[in-house]
Amino acid sequence: MSAQTELAVVPPQETALAVYSTPNGLEPWLQQIRSKIDGFTPDIGTRKGREAIASMAYAVARSKTALDDVGKKLVADLKEVPKKIDAERKRVRDTLEAWQEEVRRPLNEWEEAEAAKKREIEVWVGELRLDPQIISAADSEYLRISIGAFENIVIDGEWLGDYEAEALRLKADTLAALRSALEKREQYEAEQAELARLRAEAEAREQKDREERIAREAAERARIEAEQKAQAEREATLRREQEAKAAAERRELELKLQAEQAERAAAQAKADQVAAEQRAEQERQAAAQRAEQAAEQARIDERRRADAAAAEIVRQQVARERDEAHRRTINRSALEAFVAGGMTKECAKQAITLIAKRQIPNVSIAY
Repeated sequence: MSAQTELAVVPPQETALAVYSTPNGLEPWLQQIRSKIDGFTPDIGTRKGREAIASMAYAVARSKTALDDVGKKLVADLKEVPKKIDAERKRVRDTLEAWQEEVRRPLNEWEEAEAAKKREIEVWVGELRLDPQIISAADSEYLRISIGAFENIVIDGEWLGDYEAEALRLKADTLAALRSALEKREQYEAEQAELARLRAEAEAREQKDREERIAREAAERARIEAEQKAQAEREATLRREQEAKAAAERRELELKLQAEQAERAAAQAKADQVAAEQRAEQERQAAAQRAEQAAEQARIDERRRADAAAAEIVRQQVARERDEAHRRTINRSALEAFVAGGMTKECAKQAITLIAKRQIPNVSIAY
């Protein structure tokens, strides 16, 4: 027996799976090896006998390896089977999923188109709603523009489908709210204009009354001052006359010899009296003139103050109007930019209104 010889022939490939998968299926091959071992009687005392023992042991080992290799190959082949099965399963799944997608693609595209249309309609219908706070805070011009815009909206039933009734209702409700708000706003603006007119008339009357009262008081003060001064002049004149008369009498008693001189003195005194009276009259007239000038100056000063106050009111009103016009110009530019960017005019107006009222965080309009 050579070193390359196995003790038993391995099962053929075509029947190996059945042999190895049967309990004790390799028993015949084991019995072949066992019979050869049992029939082997070497002489341990000789070198040839010992070599024969070693050769037999190696043959048993080779038989073990040969039989085990067949089983190992079967197991390796069987392990490839699940991989092949899984690969085929995956190919079938991928193919059928692709066919499923191919078959359903028209339905998916139709459903996506319908969903997009529904979203577009919902957005469009949503634009028919206006915030009640915006309506209540809007002025009459904005409300009239909004009413015109909503009246021009066409509700296309064929395109809207089931949303037509809701769109018509929203349009009608919004128009009703806008018209009601416009009526109230116009009434409010008319009332405010009337109140402004009445306030202006009242202020004008009060101003006129103040000016007339100041003039009357100034004239009264001038009259009293003139009368007091005239009275003082008359009293002074009377005292001078009395003193002159007493002096004349004394002179007449004491200086009879100086009659001519006394007469001249009396004539001079009379001339002085006339001059004094003339001066008193001139001073009275001057005082009256000063009083009239003071009254006129007071009236002029009050008129200047009133004119300055009126001019300030006009200046503030003009500044407010310019500021409002400036804001409208900027808002109109923003509106046009929004519309040019793809927004509807109504959405653009609402966006500008919300930003101008600072209801959008971190967003503002630079005026």
